[in-house]
Amino acid sequence: MKQVIEEVLQAEERVGGLLKGAREQADQIRRSAEQENSALLNDARAEAQASAQSFLDEAKKEADQIKTDRLKLADQAKDTLLNDNADKVDGLVKDVCGLVMTAV
Repeated sequence: MKQVIEEVLQAEERVGGLLKGAREQADQIRRSAEQENSALLNDARAEAQASAQSFLDEAKKEADQIKTDRLKLADQAKDTLLNDNADKVDGLVKDVCGLVMTAV
């Protein structure tokens, strides 16, 4: 009977050791998975940030190009307006000069 009890206690001790080892192995696997997950998440964040920055840079270039094009169109419209109405502008300048000269 004593021998059976000792065998049961030894078996419980072996099982306890196996359980402890299995728990440690599970903890190690969990920590490794968490580290890998964290690394993947950091990589994904960095990639998303780079992608967003690239998108913003491209949008800024496009906006600058649109602005440049619109300014060119406005300058051309101004030049066209002044050229088409140069005679009228000259006449108005002469009229204003005449008014100033008569007022003096």
